[in-house]
Amino acid sequence: MKLDYSFYHVPIAHRGLHNASKGCPENSVEAIINALNNGYGIEIDIQISSDGKAIVFHDNELDRLTNDTGLIRDKTSEELKKISLKGSNNKIPLLKEILDIVGGKKPLLIEIKDQDGALGSNVGILEQEVCNLLSTYRGPAAVMSFNPHSLKAYKSYGGQLPIGLVSDSFKKKDWPMISDYRLALLRGLAFFDKISCDFVSHDFRNLEAKAISELRNRGVPILSWTVKSLEDEVIARKKSVNITFEGYMAEYG
Repeated sequence: MKLDYSFYHVPIAHRGLHNASKGCPENSVEAIINALNNGYGIEIDIQISSDGKAIVFHDNELDRLTNDTGLIRDKTSEELKKISLKGSNNKIPLLKEILDIVGGKKPLLIEIKDQDGALGSNVGILEQEVCNLLSTYRGPAAVMSFNPHSLKAYKSYGGQLPIGLVSDSFKKKDWPMISDYRLALLRGLAFFDKISCDFVSHDFRNLEAKAISELRNRGVPILSWTVKSLEDEVIARKKSVNITFEGYMAEYG
């Protein structure tokens, strides 16, 4: 399935249009509303609670972004909904809440965070929940993940939205838990055709990679992440159809 037209033209605010120093944390309701109010698309991250609910949160652990500790997956959705994000009155939102807020007004890019621990096949519960929630969503949206098994699982449960691999240079120092062989497969985007992906979201610093260039030449949409300045935006747009950005106001909103 092809990406909606808006994914080519509306810059995507990374984890919402956030600014922690001003009390607007990443992946918060306020950050989502800020993005919408400024005409931007939105990228969010999804984890899972102990009771199988899709939670909008980047990290596996609570420590960096809240004053609580422990794993997201060890707490219920009701417990998580009561936890404040650092420096704000925002609570941790559920995916359902964010879907209701966005409501199809701008493109929504949903990254399913790896639940296997090593980008392996021990996934499925979160992907099924995401599929169920998105089955009634109306508006431009797409699902992506570093883990190809997550995308395969999402489709196996009947997911109908476009799917994309998130990728980078896959250096061993950044992915120590993954074998050299598997890193080579990921680096070469070997799973792209195997699971019939529709797009790639790639590190903007590595857009000249051979596998990315080959897909670009095939007409595959290449999104880029995470752009943090107008100067880098110019660079990223030379080799990608759109950007995911943070820390400034993208020019093409």
